[in-house]
Amino acid sequence: MSVTPTPRYRSLAFQKRYLKFTALVVGAFGPVFFLGSMLPTAEPARWTLDLLSWPLDGDQSYAAATTRFLSALTGGFLLGWGVTIWGMSGRLFDAAPEPVRRVVLSGILSWFVLDSAGSAASGNASNVLFNILVLLLAVGPLWWRAES
Repeated sequence: MSVTPTPRYRSLAFQKRYLKFTALVVGAFGPVFFLGSMLPTAEPARWTLDLLSWPLDGDQSYAAATTRFLSALTGGFLLGWGVTIWGMSGRLFDAAPEPVRRVVLSGILSWFVLDSAGSAASGNASNVLFNILVLLLAVGPLWWRAES
């Protein structure tokens, strides 16, 4: 009787490490958007929005205080979500790897659906393509249940 070896990307150890990568993918957007809360440092956030609303045309602006406030909130949420995923990749993952995987996967899929729908509704459907890329990077092997 032959036993098929578990693919590396489906091992518990690999998925535990991948959760840290997912945390960085999500959390890295936090400081960028935080910088958008202040006019002197808003350019990285403005450029990111310009990229995500393709094509690069310079139409995105951080002149409005409400945009900077929303950017501050977004930066905080994204950094906090990244820190949460990072934290779940430690002892919590060791204790309950499958529930952690499902929670992170559910969060990423929820973000993807709502962000993509909102992007399309706001006239920025091109962001859906960027969202697909982030989704694939953030989920990676977490799509499959790990095997011991």
